[in-house]
Amino acid sequence: QAQLVESGGGLVQAGASLRLSCAASGRTFSRYNMGWFRQAPGKEREFVALISWSGGSTYYADSVKGRFTISRENAKNTVYLQMNSLKPEDTAVYYCAGGALGWTAQIMGGMSAYDYWGQGTQVTVSS
Repeated sequence: QAQLVESGGGLVQAGASLRLSCAASGRTFSRYNMGWFRQAPGKEREFVALISWSGGSTYYADSVKGRFTISRENAKNTVYLQMNSLKPEDTAVYYCAGGALGWTAQIMGGMSAYDYWGQGTQVTVSS
């Protein structure tokens, strides 16, 4: 059974960096676009970043553009989210997800465009 497992979350101070990892197992995700979402307490889950199955295209939410970088290593079935210059408003549970739509559809489809989801990892940024 396909499974996505996030790791790398933690408690850091504002301005610090963290790298999240998402390890896939049970199937090969090398043909899946992979995304990161986050959900803060009392708020809806929101899109953070997306990378195409080849790694050749990326897309970011405006709130993280220039601070976060998504990448992937298909040989390791792993996706990463490098988060720099963290702010208290980045505090949330971060989820990775996999989808197999075309690029534009993957961007426009929101959460329903993803077939697989991880359980999430907590990121807390103190001021």
